[in-house]
Amino acid sequence: MNRTSRPLALSLVTLVVAAIPLVSAPAAFATTDDVTWTVRTASNELGADRTNFSYALNPGAHLDDGLVVANRGTEAVELDVYAADGYTTSTGAVDLRLAAEEPVGVGKWIVVPQHHVSVPAGQTVEVPFTIDVPADATPGDYAGGVVTSLTVADQTANVNVDRRLGIRAGIRVGGDLAPALAVDDLRVDWDGGAVPFLFGDATVHYRLHNAGNVSLTAEETDAVSGPFGIARADTAPADAAPVLLPGESWERDVSVPAVAALGVLIASVSATPVVTDAAGSTATLDAVTASTFGWAVPWPLLLLIALVVAAAVFGPRLLRDRRRRRQQAEDDRVAAAVQRTLAEQERERALVD
Repeated sequence: MNRTSRPLALSLVTLVVAAIPLVSAPAAFATTDDVTWTVRTASNELGADRTNFSYALNPGAHLDDGLVVANRGTEAVELDVYAADGYTTSTGAVDLRLAAEEPVGVGKWIVVPQHHVSVPAGQTVEVPFTIDVPADATPGDYAGGVVTSLTVADQTANVNVDRRLGIRAGIRVGGDLAPALAVDDLRVDWDGGAVPFLFGDATVHYRLHNAGNVSLTAEETDAVSGPFGIARADTAPADAAPVLLPGESWERDVSVPAVAALGVLIASVSATPVVTDAAGSTATLDAVTASTFGWAVPWPLLLLIALVVAAAVFGPRLLRDRRRRRQQAEDDRVAAAVQRTLAEQERERALVD
């Protein structure tokens, strides 16, 4: 939800990309129920009934394609049309950037001459566009798309609602492809758990980073253990990693319950990259592994042990010192009493004499 230049006016956005709804605003304000138009790829020499725009092009290549907009409503619809870069959101979904964000990749390579289109009720309009890959484009995968947008004012809620429908465009630039995955920022924490003397929950933190030039995902397994593999516990993330574009990262926090307090805790991650080729086939690469260590120290138990040891070592000495002080005090009391008695006897003898 972004503020506009008008007081008390807000802009809400709904985007559907390649038949996948991606809502970047509360559904109560922006839903696809009121969208009266649809988009699809144009049927041409590049194919018919394509689910998205997918290209394998060399640097410097030029291509013509088109987007078909169909108005299913009873009134004409006025739409803005533009190209945008793609990215993976924090939820793992694919999204296209807003019109206000300057494109630097596919959104810049795709040129839509017709920035505004009017589609009569019940009619379809084809919107042509061109793709020009820069001659110095480096090999690898790039993502973006073509977006149709309709902004309407909701006077009752005092908001502007931007409804967007788009189709993804993936471009694989020819050349040396170098898929690479890295596991960064690996660490492990142990919280002591509900029974701090015995077990606690461990959390393995790490980041999957696409360090290559090809889009990929990963299959992961995680493990924690004590020294020399004692009490090893294997686990895996609850959800699959999304497809990461080159340069993107994905944060992981994997919980491992009931991990014994073994002092030193060793965490390891194995991530197998999965790459999809231009034909849609997937291939797995060699697994990437990383490991680190943390502490699983039962501090309350150690404190209790320290207190028991201190009591065992210093307790008898303290008792002996206490008895000695008591005995010394008693001896001093008796000696003082004897001295008083002798003094009294001496005074009595002096009076008799």
